[in-house]
Order: sequence, then C-alpha cells, then structure tokens
Amino acid sequence: MTQYSDSKSDINKDHPRSIRSFVLRQGHMTQAQQRAIDNQWPNFGIDFVKNKIDLNAIFNRTAPKILEIGFGMGVATAAIAQNLPDCDFLAIDVHGPGVGNLLKLIQEQNIQNIRVMRHDAVEVVDHMLEDNCLQGIHIFFPDPWHKKRHHKRRLIQASFIARLLPKLQSNGYVHLATDWQEYAEQMLEVLNSFPELRNTAETYAAVPDYRPETKFEARGKKLGHGVWDLVFVKK
Repeated sequence: MTQYSDSKSDINKDHPRSIRSFVLRQGHMTQAQQRAIDNQWPNFGIDFVKNKIDLNAIFNRTAPKILEIGFGMGVATAAIAQNLPDCDFLAIDVHGPGVGNLLKLIQEQNIQNIRVMRHDAVEVVDHMLEDNCLQGIHIFFPDPWHKKRHHKRRLIQASFIARLLPKLQSNGYVHLATDWQEYAEQMLEVLNSFPELRNTAETYAAVPDYRPETKFEARGKKLGHGVWDLVFVKK
C-alpha cells in the first residue's frame, strides 16, 4: 500500500485554510434551482458564522445528527434522509446548482430532516460544530484528486480526520466512499492510523442499505469501475 506523508503530527489547527473541502468548479444554475434557493433558504438554509451552533435547536428536536460533506446535486442525500427519518442531516457543499437542487428536492418531497449550508466544510467543522454533536459523518465521492501525487490535496487526510473526531460521539461512525482505488487506499491508511477508530470490516465495507447507488456510480460499474466504501466507528 502506498505510504502518504500526511500525519497527525503535521496538523496546524491555527490555519484551517491549509486544507479545504472542495474543488472550485462552475455550473449553470437553472431557474428552478435559483427559485428553490430564494424560497427555501430561510427555512432550510444555515448561514456560516464563527460561533458554535445548537443543532437540536435548529432542527427543533433531539435526534442523531449526521454531517454530509460534499452532497453534489443532493439526490443521494435526499434519499438517505428519507431512508433515515429518525436522524437529522447537516448537508454542506459549495456548488450553487447543487445547493439549489437539494433545496428543490426538499421542497418537492417535503423533507424535514435536512439543513443545508453553502460553505467550506472545514471552516464549518472548525467554527460551528460543538464537540460530541454528531452521530455520523458521510463523505461520499469527495474531491477528484485521484493520482498518487495529489494526496496532499485530498480532503481525506489525517489533519482533517483529526478535526472531525472530536465532533463525533462515542460509537458514532465515519462512512467514506470513493471510485478511485488510490484514494480508497489512502482513506483506509488514514483512518487506520487513528486508535480511536475501529474498522467495521476487514478492509472495505459492504454498502450500507441507507446509501443509494447513484446514476454515476451505476454507469461506472457497468464500465467495470470499482467503488470502495469504508465504515469506521469511534470507540
């Protein structure tokens, strides 16, 4: 397995911008997506602030909280939220059309257990989330840095996992998925480096029932591409 240079000793929490949760990309915002943002943001959107937030107050109930980082167009996130109605989902992405599309799905499907943020997830984790506030963390198909030389640009590295773990409750879980094998190997190595985490499988996990197969994923599998899921639990 490839060895990567990032380690917990490299962490500098005073510089949260040393890693970011996204790759900038342009996208066309449809009128329907923009209307969803205009109409639904006051009800389901959360603005970034440099203060800790009370997630139970935001969702108006006490329930397990799941952080979804990089939800893309929001189709999978909407389905997962409906598959797990007893959980609340804080969904974060910076892609405007995706934010609009998720808000559109929330409106069309009357989904009540999602709140949406359009901001860098690293800053949200650093500034807004209380310790021990999350029952789960989902990061599916993160930034497309698939080659070995890109490992320092990837979100899933020790410096970011170290930021996430204090936010996770005991027995909470981290669920990652990627369609790049090199990235999967790095994910596995990084998570295995934390003694606080336990792998639920020998290496890669079976896809949990709550995660639907995306159209992109199904198309890739037909072409012979792989998908790797990892599910680790905090001890």
